[in-house]
Amino acid sequence: MRPHGSAENGLNWDDGYIPYRQLQTVLSEAVAGYAHLYGYGIEKCKFLSDLLGRPILSLEDFGCPKPSDLTPGKNCVLTFHKFSGVSCATRKATSFYKWLKYDFLTKSYVKCPKDNTRHTAMFNSGI
Repeated sequence: MRPHGSAENGLNWDDGYIPYRQLQTVLSEAVAGYAHLYGYGIEKCKFLSDLLGRPILSLEDFGCPKPSDLTPGKNCVLTFHKFSGVSCATRKATSFYKWLKYDFLTKSYVKCPKDNTRHTAMFNSGI
């Protein structure tokens, strides 16, 4: 993950709404309410962990398949994509969230059968 975009994807930090110098502040505020944070890829998790000063758990460690092997569950809300071949971060994040939620639920049901009267915890993590 290059800190200023790359020639391959044609992106630059100046292409977005948030200046790079404000990235740490904006991300810290955005994830403050989440107990656990997840990412996909060792480099990305390390970059975010260093930036935020808190652990980012890698979905690969949980056995998550590659993003290309996940079925996207949501259409992108943006009506355009500037570069062909660039995957949509919204669709990836939604797919990762659904996979992680399903993985947690199936593992918890193996230990404890579903009984709605006893389960009160809500899924509250950020990807």
